[in-house]
Amino acid sequence: MHIEFLGAARSVTGSMFLLTVNGSRILLECGLFQGPRQEAFKRNRQLPFDAASIDAMVLSHAHIDHSGNIPNLVRCGFRGSIYCTFATRDLCSIMLRDSAYIMESDVAYLNKRRARRGEPPLEPIYTTADAVRSMNSFVGLGYGRTIWIGPGVQLTFYDAGHILGSALCALDVQEGERRFRLLFTGDLGRRDRPILCDPEVVPGVDYLITESTYGSRLHGSAQDAEGALERVVNETHARGGKVIIPAFSVGRTQEIVYALHRLTLEKRIPRLPIYVDSPLAINATEVFRLHPEYYDAETHEFMLENRDPFGFSELDYLRRPEESKALNDRQEPMVIISASGMCEAGRILHHLKNNIESRRNTVLFVGFQAEHTLGRRILNGDETVPILGERYRLQARVEHIDGYSAHADRDELLGYVSRLGPRRIKRAMLVHGEEEAARSLAEGLRGLGLSETEIPTLGQKVGL
Repeated sequence: MHIEFLGAARSVTGSMFLLTVNGSRILLECGLFQGPRQEAFKRNRQLPFDAASIDAMVLSHAHIDHSGNIPNLVRCGFRGSIYCTFATRDLCSIMLRDSAYIMESDVAYLNKRRARRGEPPLEPIYTTADAVRSMNSFVGLGYGRTIWIGPGVQLTFYDAGHILGSALCALDVQEGERRFRLLFTGDLGRRDRPILCDPEVVPGVDYLITESTYGSRLHGSAQDAEGALERVVNETHARGGKVIIPAFSVGRTQEIVYALHRLTLEKRIPRLPIYVDSPLAINATEVFRLHPEYYDAETHEFMLENRDPFGFSELDYLRRPEESKALNDRQEPMVIISASGMCEAGRILHHLKNNIESRRNTVLFVGFQAEHTLGRRILNGDETVPILGERYRLQARVEHIDGYSAHADRDELLGYVSRLGPRRIKRAMLVHGEEEAARSLAEGLRGLGLSETEIPTLGQKVGL
């Protein structure tokens, strides 16, 4: 078997790994690279392989940096099956269409400017029609169900505990007389988190490809995160301000809504209006409601008493643009949860523009902010920040709660590998992490007795 690392190598975006085994080519993930606009457009449009040569694809979960270039893969000639869990397929159905809509809108805007300069028009990487067409390739599979996906290759999904339907991907391979199990973690979740179950321990792992996003950092606990959310809401309410929460539409929004629901029921925060202002988040929440089989025991118990974790009297979901714009004229305390999570696009930009210059308000980050994003600039406390082509003074209070991260931190990653039996694992390859994080995790893995660790570079081919 050979593995080519074609994305998310010493970086945290654009996951894409190509396996060649027994003459078959199997793609793990097909994510969008997110970075400087021109580089991202070029890398995402030009796949680093002939799409028609790929026999099958395995998708660990629905986040766009893992799934977002699937419509382009199909558009370019892929005709195999895309194996994922049922919830991942349902989430991709809405997320890929949303991604296509954003691409089409961005290109339409750019083409107006290009036309004025006499330049030829651009085309989006893919269209909404491409996204819809790609859904025909998806094949749903439950946790613990094993299926043949190529000559001598069987696939079994285990619960990764990262987002709804996220999977640890175990590939059982037979090459001649040799048999081994390769585990690809996708994004590994955390233990004792709300809503989802803990990551499952996969038996008999011989080779490991693991994410390393937080390989050099530690998170706060779930209890600390909820306490911090309570404090921020109460302090902002006392100032008469708004809490603006940029949040990823899938996973983070639902977790924050669930936390605010519990805090309201327990009277730890005042009853104040709470708005989810993201059509994608609203659609994703409906998918969450469709799949209670992925919930943990605590959430099932909560549902017995309160029915819907993602709905309560203080909460409103806003779909129409005019509903979103109406919030700008309201001055009373409220909580607004809106996408995107790194403040790079979407309705959150309008809420920041209208609220960031008031000291009464709070911008609360509950997720990772990548370098060069608007979210990172705000989190760094830049004096002024660019929003929709204009600069605004950062006067609002800025808070950050890292305990809501859906990624395992350094100790949690090491703890998970220790439960796999690290001395059995012949080799570990660290991906989906910046170089410093990956090196820190590699050092920790060696301390567990896993002597052969590797941090592949982009384009590197590794033989097993």
